[in-house]
Amino acid sequence: MRTVDVVIIAGYLLAVPAAGLLLSGRQRGARDFFVSNRNLPWWAVCSAVVATETSTLTVISVPTVAYLGSFTYLQLALGYLLGRVVVAFVLLPRYYGGELVTAYAYLGRRFGSGLQSLASATFLVTRLLADGVRLFATAIPVKVMAEALGLQVAYWQIVGVITIVTVLYTYLGGTRAVIWIDALQLLLYLGGALVAVVVLATALPDGWFGTLADAGKLQLVDFSSDVVTEPYAFLTAVVGGAMLSMASHGADQLIVQRLLACRTLADGQRALIASGVVVGLQFALFLLIGSMLWIFYRGASPDALGLSTGDELFPTFIVDELPAGVAGLLIAAILAAAMSSSLNSLATSTVTDLYQRIARRELSDDAALRHARVWTLVWGLLLFGVASLFTGSDNPVVELGLGITGYTYGALLGAFLLGLLVRRAGQADAAIAFTVTVAVMAWVILVPVFGADAAPLAFPWYTPLGVAITLLVGGVTSLRGHATRQTATAAR
Repeated sequence: MRTVDVVIIAGYLLAVPAAGLLLSGRQRGARDFFVSNRNLPWWAVCSAVVATETSTLTVISVPTVAYLGSFTYLQLALGYLLGRVVVAFVLLPRYYGGELVTAYAYLGRRFGSGLQSLASATFLVTRLLADGVRLFATAIPVKVMAEALGLQVAYWQIVGVITIVTVLYTYLGGTRAVIWIDALQLLLYLGGALVAVVVLATALPDGWFGTLADAGKLQLVDFSSDVVTEPYAFLTAVVGGAMLSMASHGADQLIVQRLLACRTLADGQRALIASGVVVGLQFALFLLIGSMLWIFYRGASPDALGLSTGDELFPTFIVDELPAGVAGLLIAAILAAAMSSSLNSLATSTVTDLYQRIARRELSDDAALRHARVWTLVWGLLLFGVASLFTGSDNPVVELGLGITGYTYGALLGAFLLGLLVRRAGQADAAIAFTVTVAVMAWVILVPVFGADAAPLAFPWYTPLGVAITLLVGGVTSLRGHATRQTATAAR
């Protein structure tokens, strides 16, 4: 690490809000702030979708998956692509047809404002906790790298700087700035990854690719592992990955809002499906880095290298092995992966799904824009507060936060599917099913279902299980209401 690295990192942090301001243009109202008046090109939205679902955890953890295992992680990418295709042709047309600005407005039209508010509140809490962990996870490698420079900084200080930068460009530019900045940040962290591949390739011995193949490190599919407990067994990864993608890209406002900024439904579908292809290529790139690190470190375990966790492998390589300037570029790339803003989505859902419903009045366009900007600041402070609660990477709350979507994604996607598949289901049926699903999934995740010494349920099954519970409970309760209506009709 050299002074030039610090200059690159500082320059990046200053350039992001400036670029956001230049790219955003003048905000002409709430619709402009929420969905950029639906005038953005599909390729920019596609890039933003990929950058949004990519966190620091992806950049530093996916290489570790390949280092310790193989390329079977790519099976998830196949499931992600299949799930996106379903969302593109089943859910997305309903959002565009209704001229909606949030995914949960569809639930409001189908079931009622009560379920819309319940789903929105669930999204807000889930996103706050998940992004708080995501933000803290970014601070971990940055702190390690800062200490390599002799700089003593606290986690909350790093979190504070990232939060301020993110709030600035979101507040000033709304969805338009968020999407364009996301697209630029995608180019930065993918460019950084390519630089790492080139540097590694020059340091590895001849024939390293054949060595990987002989060691089984390039295995793509896994038909032999336990489909219940192993996340990268073929059926688990593809089916679970597809359902997870349907939830994250069809029922999570964070992604849906970006897709709604496209000019047409066809553009939105194109952006969504193309993002699945790009994510697969991105995974392959980071897995390649992990396998190359395995050659570079001669297959030594993280413990043998003096590391506390496998996730320190790539950051350690950046700090110890990369030349001046290149290290700074890679650190900026890690920051880029963490700075895709969720604040705009949080503010939009708060104003549209909650505030106007609770106040029982529609805000004017100017008033909605003012409220959205205020809530952007509020959510920025809350996000900083949650991320600052963590004081070390060994905190067990981190592990709990990382799996937070497992509690709610099944219920959210299940509510949408219940509305589509069970016509007689009403708001009470959906609300009961939603609540029961969240409670059951909390039990499944927190309690050893297969015994204290058994492996837990593989995480890709969380969303399919949640969807099944929601449809079952909602379907059964709707039969009760259907029977009541039939009895009343007969009595008349």
